[in-house]
Amino acid sequence: MATSQQSSGAGGVADGLSDVARSATDNRVVDLGARAGYAVNGILHLLIAWLGVGVALGRHDANADPSGAMAVIAGTPFGKIVLVAIVVAFALLALWQVGECVRGPGAGDRAKAAAKAVVYLALASGAVSFLTGSGSSGANQAGGATAALMDLPFGQALVVLAGVAVAGVGAYHLHKGWTEKFREDLAGAPSRLTVVAGKVGYIARGIAFIAIGVGVVAAGVTHHPSRSRGLDGALRDMVALPWGPVIVLLVAAGFAAFGLYSFSRARRART
Repeated sequence: MATSQQSSGAGGVADGLSDVARSATDNRVVDLGARAGYAVNGILHLLIAWLGVGVALGRHDANADPSGAMAVIAGTPFGKIVLVAIVVAFALLALWQVGECVRGPGAGDRAKAAAKAVVYLALASGAVSFLTGSGSSGANQAGGATAALMDLPFGQALVVLAGVAVAGVGAYHLHKGWTEKFREDLAGAPSRLTVVAGKVGYIARGIAFIAIGVGVVAAGVTHHPSRSRGLDGALRDMVALPWGPVIVLLVAAGFAAFGLYSFSRARRART
């Protein structure tokens, strides 16, 4: 009897959370905020693409990652206003993802929504740090996070596993782009331009994530946290490869394509 009551109580809590999630994600403000978040993500990717071109051309002052893009925004006349808008947009997009996590139809969908919520909250936090004047480069953030993880028990193994996980995200993005699975995220039939931009963009992001993951694995294997340098460091490692500048230019073009896709997703996202 007690077990039945506990089960009923757990079911009631789950139903209550689902109702709260549905109310949040169906809220007009959250919906508009989520769409604004996708648009802001598009702007950041265009800026990262522009900074990536600088990396390919050998510029040492170009920081081609989200922190570098936010630093560019912070340096504009209306930078603080834009950063506040970025914080709000990403926070609402994260809230929408939390709702999807609670009411997702499957464990895989819920896990992806939870991971996205964490990413968008991290981006919102990054914008807050630039608002308060405490922003730092992505390389420093990646190295610091890797060092902190490495100091834990079995730290090296944890860092290697984290690198494999990041590379796995990259492989998923490659698959999503190549198979055009991203069409499922859009309402209605997307234009040919949107499909091409999404395909190229997801493949470029996949390559970038795999490169970042390789750097994290190398940091774990060699016990050197500085080997984990985020997106900017991964692009700079690519430049050293044969035809490296060309490869980085192509990745930058892919990030620009993903930015354009994000603008389309802001309009056509299934929310």
